[in-house]
Amino acid sequence: MIEAATALLPTLRERAEATENARRLSPETAQAFADAGFFRMLVPSGLGGGEVHPRVFVDVLEILGSGCGASGWIAMTGSTTGLLAAYLPDGEPFRDPSGIYAGVFAPRGKATPVEGGYRVSGRWPFTSGVDNATIRLGGALVFEGDAPRLLPSGEPEIRSFFFDADQTSVIDTWHTSGLRGTGSHDMVVEDVFVPAARSACVLSDAPRHEGPLYTFPLFGLLSLGISAVGLGIARHALEVIADVAQLKKVGRKTLAQSELVQVRIARAEGEVRAAEAFMHAAIDEAWAEAEQGELGLPSRANLRLAATHAATAAAKAADAAYELGGGGSIYASSPLQRCFRDVHTMIQHIMVAEATLKPVGRVLLGQHVGTSQL
Repeated sequence: MIEAATALLPTLRERAEATENARRLSPETAQAFADAGFFRMLVPSGLGGGEVHPRVFVDVLEILGSGCGASGWIAMTGSTTGLLAAYLPDGEPFRDPSGIYAGVFAPRGKATPVEGGYRVSGRWPFTSGVDNATIRLGGALVFEGDAPRLLPSGEPEIRSFFFDADQTSVIDTWHTSGLRGTGSHDMVVEDVFVPAARSACVLSDAPRHEGPLYTFPLFGLLSLGISAVGLGIARHALEVIADVAQLKKVGRKTLAQSELVQVRIARAEGEVRAAEAFMHAAIDEAWAEAEQGELGLPSRANLRLAATHAATAAAKAADAAYELGGGGSIYASSPLQRCFRDVHTMIQHIMVAEATLKPVGRVLLGQHVGTSQL
């Protein structure tokens, strides 16, 4: 998969501007991702999926993100949607190797239990890649009468429901500053019946497939994926400014000959490499623990800390490249302006926002933290 992602880099960069203008991935790019198995990286091998090591997951996303931030983002959201296949009784609808996935876990819908399943209605913003997706996920609160049904823990029951594309409609809402090519429009479902076998409650259900990948926390993997795309965007920005620095002059010197530029580039490179190393180390430590069948709070917290740190580092590095590019960075013809906008849209995601550090800090300080927060 890493080789396949690397091979697609030139094509993704050629299509990046067109992807942004279209506000969606082209059908050709989406199909190439499906053929390479990117959407099925986290689907259990027993269902024909990749069930890859999380290191492969983040490395693939970083490579794709360095080609086109929006394209990397779609691979990230599609693959993390596929992760939920591990929670379904028979894995349907994730057995189709040509499937393209999109979805939103947030409980923006309402589900009412009926015989054999649920009737679901809702509207989900931020449904990245929905235009191309054949399988679409929406989270919903389960209601009994007028009140949400509660889990044994006392929390409301949030279930994830899987719809076929023709059971949903899409409202064009994605007019944004960055990651425009993700086509993260609103998805709408109106009173659709969903069989119980096509739903799961990841807060209370155990994965139905064994293996260390499914011992990893779902939201931990999601946050790592987001940050990996961000690091890819930053990596591309640094490559662009390195090329610009060879030609652009300030006075008699090129940017590459400026000591100030040299220092800032070195510092930005260090930020990215340190973030990559921390993510890899956190994943490897957690994987060794997951192979034993359980992941403790310290490892969960470490994964989230590595992800949030990487998102921040990516933004800092991309900012440095954008600023060093000077006035040339602001033109639509410069990839630096797209990197700048994309990375700052990435860092707005709730899974890598500063608030994610609160439960991490509580773990580090020996305070009580529920596993659902990590």
